[in-house]
Amino acid sequence: MSPGSRVLIALIRVYQRLISPLLGPHCRFTPTCSHYGIEALRRFGVLKGSWLTMKRVLKCHPLNPGGDDPVPPGPFDTREH
Repeated sequence: MSPGSRVLIALIRVYQRLISPLLGPHCRFTPTCSHYGIEALRRFGVLKGSWLTMKRVLKCHPLNPGGDDPVPPGPFDTREH
């Protein structure tokens, strides 16, 4: 994993531990947007992982019904989704 991915994942972890508990559970997606971001960064690296995460966060609003929205399989991902 690249240093950039590690930094972004660390920032998401800070959000999960310090900010998210104050806001309460309100993500309309599964997995949550922060978990999605971590997985996208692990699978795709900084550029594509950040892009996927940004697209996901922008979809998280009251007009979107939410639901199951997993990270797409990575180029070397053999797990089924």
